[in-house]
Amino acid sequence: MPETPDKPAQPLALDRAERPGWRTWLSSSSATALAALCFVLLIGTLFSGDGAFYKWNTHRDALRQASVYGMLACGMTFVIITAGIDLSVGSVLALVAVAFSILSIHLSWSPWLAIPACLALGATCGAASGAVIARLRIQPFIVTLAMMVFARGLAKTISGGRKVSTAMQLPDGSWTAADVPHVFRAIDSRLLGDNISVVSLIFILCVVISWIILARLRWGRYLYAIGGNEEAARLSGVPVTIMKVLAYSLAGIFSAIAGLCQAAQEQQGDPEAGIGYELTAIAIVVIGGTNLMGGRGGIGLTLLGTLTIGYLDKILSINAVPEASRLMLTGVIIIVAVLLQRRKD
Repeated sequence: MPETPDKPAQPLALDRAERPGWRTWLSSSSATALAALCFVLLIGTLFSGDGAFYKWNTHRDALRQASVYGMLACGMTFVIITAGIDLSVGSVLALVAVAFSILSIHLSWSPWLAIPACLALGATCGAASGAVIARLRIQPFIVTLAMMVFARGLAKTISGGRKVSTAMQLPDGSWTAADVPHVFRAIDSRLLGDNISVVSLIFILCVVISWIILARLRWGRYLYAIGGNEEAARLSGVPVTIMKVLAYSLAGIFSAIAGLCQAAQEQQGDPEAGIGYELTAIAIVVIGGTNLMGGRGGIGLTLLGTLTIGYLDKILSINAVPEASRLMLTGVIIIVAVLLQRRKD
């Protein structure tokens, strides 16, 4: 009898996102993340801070405060999907905040030059980490830890170890006050009758861009494939090195966007800004349901995680819970979220 020709096998790594199991896992993760958000909102109704939770300003400010963390989490999502980690996002934020303040306040650069320069700075930091990780095969934890220290040191070097603000020292030793740049005021403004912050709209734009990359472009499938099985992805023709560099570059770009917003909100560039922000970004991604082992997750989950952490922090704030207790609670939440992921797996 004539042999029936075998059908060409589909590459395992590239086909991960098309299997029913993927949809089941994603649906389960979305339900868990949504349940966590609803639980936090329920806590807010029970502990409303003398009715502050029922005021629109509280919700507006909660989203505004969470937006910078959410931008970092967008970039972190790309990295974690590839089974990596980026500990440098907070330091890159500080570096960009300092650079943006120097260019805009002290050097009076146009926003059309200062913003692209700062985005390029963030992308360069991320690309450098990605290149070392991909080409030299060094653990992402080690490489991004080194970048975290380097970027923080560079921020302190170019700022002289102090905040870059509108107070400038003249050559004769006297001090003068510069005007707050228009771009700072624009980023820190509110629209629709002061009901929504521009920073929140920038965060939503970051979410949309991230969703397009992950859900609609071939790059997204490649990133999922690398996180699912890097060797299988390489054998399937995925440009693993380039895609890893891209993932960390995107993390650097989103960190730069967060740095621009941070500088505008504080009207200064603080080289100490962003300390511990990487912890919050990782917590957001994990609480949302993106798997720390890579290959599974999504930006919608990160959005839910951002809202959960943002509201939790706001509820604790309006109830006068000390910051130290908030940090401890964040650590506990990360452990619980990882344990829940293990149960689903």
